[in-house]
Amino acid sequence: MLFGKEHVKRYQETDGEVGHEWEKGTTTLILTTTGRKSGEQRSTPLIYRPYGDDVLVVASKGGSDSPPLWYLNIQADPEVRVQVKGDRYAARARTATAEEKPEMWRRMAEVWPDYDEYQTKTDREIPVVVLERV
Repeated sequence: MLFGKEHVKRYQETDGEVGHEWEKGTTTLILTTTGRKSGEQRSTPLIYRPYGDDVLVVASKGGSDSPPLWYLNIQADPEVRVQVKGDRYAARARTATAEEKPEMWRRMAEVWPDYDEYQTKTDREIPVVVLERV
């Protein structure tokens, strides 16, 4: 299965024809952040779900005790680029509030049930991230 740099490359080259549909019927987007230390653009494929006018992703890192690097990057600079299939746009990333998170988490766990298992693996509260089109 594609994931990582090759996934990003093929997704971008084909406007998501290769890579948008992923494992277990899920769909992925490409999130591009600015490296908090390097200042370089970093692109990551992530499972997503539309949520009204926004898009949701989860900073799970498979239940690791440390957050994914892309999440650290958005904390330093929330201005990101998103690609969903051929739709490329600027967005602002933010962590879901405590009030928002339960419903958003439920919606994400519907498309990737492993998120619930990931949360049991760590004491870190796994964030849901809202990508708001700018």
